[in-house]
Amino acid sequence: MTALAALPAEQPRVLLVGRVHRGGASPPAEGAVLVEDGLISWVGVGHPPGPPAAVLEAPDGALIAPGFIDLQVNGACGEDAAEGTDAIAAISTALPAFGVTAFLPTITSRPLPEMVRFALAARRAEAPGAEVLGAHLEGPFLNPERSGAHDRDSLVTPSPERVEQLLRGRPLMVTLAPEMPGAEAAIDLLKRSGTVVAAGHTAADYETARLAIDAGVTFGTHVFNAMTTFHHRHPGVVGALLEDRRVTVGVVADGQHLHPATCSHVLRSKGWRRVALTTDQTAAAGMPPGPYRLSGREVVSDGAIVRLPGGPLAGSAATMDALVRNLVRLNGVRPETAIAMASTVPARCLGLRDRGAIRPGCRADLVLLDSDLCVCATMVAGRLAHPR
Repeated sequence: MTALAALPAEQPRVLLVGRVHRGGASPPAEGAVLVEDGLISWVGVGHPPGPPAAVLEAPDGALIAPGFIDLQVNGACGEDAAEGTDAIAAISTALPAFGVTAFLPTITSRPLPEMVRFALAARRAEAPGAEVLGAHLEGPFLNPERSGAHDRDSLVTPSPERVEQLLRGRPLMVTLAPEMPGAEAAIDLLKRSGTVVAAGHTAADYETARLAIDAGVTFGTHVFNAMTTFHHRHPGVVGALLEDRRVTVGVVADGQHLHPATCSHVLRSKGWRRVALTTDQTAAAGMPPGPYRLSGREVVSDGAIVRLPGGPLAGSAATMDALVRNLVRLNGVRPETAIAMASTVPARCLGLRDRGAIRPGCRADLVLLDSDLCVCATMVAGRLAHPR
């Protein structure tokens, strides 16, 4: 048996033994996972076929789970993703400590050329830790009435020319307000380009949101936040996002963005299979209270809440492993379900069939969680990216 600390970062054949996550609706079971050349090649009980492997036995009570995928990472550990390739690489290095094996670097609304440069930087950035999947551009096609912490001067309408310009950066996800002039055509163009289209920072009514979903919106960015309030006669965009099974919604379960009762309401009405935990984390995540940067703008963290100075919420100081624990502690969600909401659901949202699950053929993106759901170790494509 190989001790965790002694396991080389690069090991072609490793057998992980412990309790294995079997999906969000199934309790874990004792077993083993064989990792070969960055992929999961076998899952079962006992000894796998083939030559001997280095055996890594999980600590007592620990769980072998799919690595977490974060759809909205503005920064982490003092780094603002908007600063470019070096900052994104530093964030990649930091995130495995929180169980994250893949992420979308995110920028809030800036002048359009800056957002294109950011999307290109996300494609060029090195990923020494968590994989960089592509950029999430939160804006600039947002409603000024629901701008929140975004720079209102950078907000523009989604004309075909602007959308084409944005697509030069090949972003993986774009958040827009469906009620803005030209939004329906923009949604169609983004969707046809392979971009995941999200609704957010929006004052759309129910009917407009429904049309946007028909056009191709499949994600709701930090649901309830920076959106029209749900009303029993006017359900608005929130009502449409929660109702439609084609849409996955992002939930920032940090106890600040949503009351725990609201999280429970989302889970009951939507079902966990369409709820993705997202941190919306800033450079303040994993850091002590103090001033930080969000897309180049100053924000202030008290260790739990991040705001513009004297202003609205501006992202979070949360980490993904903390969100998983919050759902279990505050909402009574089963651990295996909370884990799936941080891994399986975001993978499905992005159309990634080779991760978010523990089965042969999937990438060996794995996290070992102790009995308190704290991270013991993280593997990215079979490489030990974070030992504790």
